[in-house]
Amino acid sequence: MKYAGWIAVLALAACTPASPTAEDFIPDYKGVETVLLDGDLVQFNVAMTKAQTPDNVAAYAECAAAQYALIRGYGFARHVRTNVAIEGGIWRADAVYTISPSLPSGLKTIDAEVVTLNCREQGIPTV
Repeated sequence: MKYAGWIAVLALAACTPASPTAEDFIPDYKGVETVLLDGDLVQFNVAMTKAQTPDNVAAYAECAAAQYALIRGYGFARHVRTNVAIEGGIWRADAVYTISPSLPSGLKTIDAEVVTLNCREQGIPTV
């Protein structure tokens, strides 16, 4: 009878769906819209499908912000806010960042060059 418990556990394990793997996550990036709000304050509207979590679409916005900072001749950005929504299978993020030539104050700052390289390594497109 000692093995009956293990057999039940194994039977239940066989019924649970497999966890997604990295191969299952092949996002489809739909593009970035950049809006200059005021001086160094920039809004990034991004869209993608096949995201697994809100963090995936927020990372896409961060990658766009990092590359945009570099294009404008700045080395840093500070995250202000990100709103994420999903509708009809399309994930959207509306993210706002400040860009600056030197490390800004705040907790959510990014080094634009480092983040852009990391995005490229992960296959996340930038602006």
